[in-house]
Amino acid sequence: MSEKFIIEGGKKLEGEIEINGAKNAALKIFAASLLTDQEWQIENVPQVKDVFNEIELLRDLGVQIEKIDERIYKVKAGDIKNTKLREDLAKKIRASIILAGPILARKGEVEFIYPGGCVIGRRPIDIFLDGFKTLGAEVTETNGRFRLTTSGLRGNNFVFPRVSVTGTEALILTAVLAKGKTILKNTAQEPEIKALVDFLNKCGAKIKGTGTSTIEIEGVNKLGKGTFKLIPDRIEAGTFAILAAATGSHIKINNCNPQHLESLWLHFKKTGVNFELGENFVQVKPTPKLKTVNVTTHEYPGFVTDLQPPFTVLMTQAEGQSLIHETLFESRLLYTDILNQMGGNIIMCDPHRVIVNGPTRLYGKTITSPDIRAGIALVIAALVAQGTTTIENIEQIDRGYEKIEERLQKIGASIKRVK
Repeated sequence: MSEKFIIEGGKKLEGEIEINGAKNAALKIFAASLLTDQEWQIENVPQVKDVFNEIELLRDLGVQIEKIDERIYKVKAGDIKNTKLREDLAKKIRASIILAGPILARKGEVEFIYPGGCVIGRRPIDIFLDGFKTLGAEVTETNGRFRLTTSGLRGNNFVFPRVSVTGTEALILTAVLAKGKTILKNTAQEPEIKALVDFLNKCGAKIKGTGTSTIEIEGVNKLGKGTFKLIPDRIEAGTFAILAAATGSHIKINNCNPQHLESLWLHFKKTGVNFELGENFVQVKPTPKLKTVNVTTHEYPGFVTDLQPPFTVLMTQAEGQSLIHETLFESRLLYTDILNQMGGNIIMCDPHRVIVNGPTRLYGKTITSPDIRAGIALVIAALVAQGTTTIENIEQIDRGYEKIEERLQKIGASIKRVK
């Protein structure tokens, strides 16, 4: 049965909120467990639907996964019994394609459908397929189903035609057990990639260059066991900071790494947000008057695309005109039409750019969440708005934010989940 959020907006919030482990890191570390028959312990795992779906996908492959605490899992891919990714689950998460390389390395074959995830524009997998081929895979496609085979993966040089986070992670995982050296150029530099590589190296991998645009991988024969604690979710931390600024609230966000969000803090300063950074917290205080600032999304360490929807909501409450330029996904700005239905004054210039005029008063409406990040932006808009907002299709929000209504209730939000 579908669920929805009922939100009463226009209230100031106050209190502290804890940040969970990074969803995007969790998806990649669970996938990496396929590279070894040794047991891994993964800690600080967020309890969100994308992670649950991947765990189910791994279990279907024969991986043993035991939940030993609320956020701790033991994972052992002693034998991969199935090399076909289950269609219904692979359609739900974009990260399903990250499983292909490790399975190929262990079993010499893998079969999967076009991966799913958020509908935010074309998300081609040509980079992945070209990378797999470069490392020695043969690729055949039949009716949208891809089959990869190899007689043995071999290290090689690969230049990414465009920076790709998941592409970088996928080829790192594919090259770890390949024979010889692999050099990847024009790679992504996200903190989640560094955390993944640091752990793989502890387990016996030989990878260097993370945090730069060139990564070198010397293939090894096997990986050992290990324990990995997921880093804090920087997207969640940034989202709550924006929520506090947009609602004029006093909120302290704990258990985060502010260094992972330096571009956001730069934009906060330009906007005039009253905030304070600590070693592992950020505190946002009410700001009398917000100023508009232009935003252009970019790969790390630039302004992360996943924070663009919440920041656009913030700009509806700032004085002046701002240009939001979404450089990565051509359909990610479509949610702005929903903000206009709530009273926003946003002009779409083209699929990649909108002009936000503010400040505007938002009003409660019955709306539908289109994807994870736009969904949480609509939650923020509903908390800003006067009156009652009903948000449907909240399964999309649950994919990336754990028990969001309970956490917001603790800081004074009037939000409830109903069937």
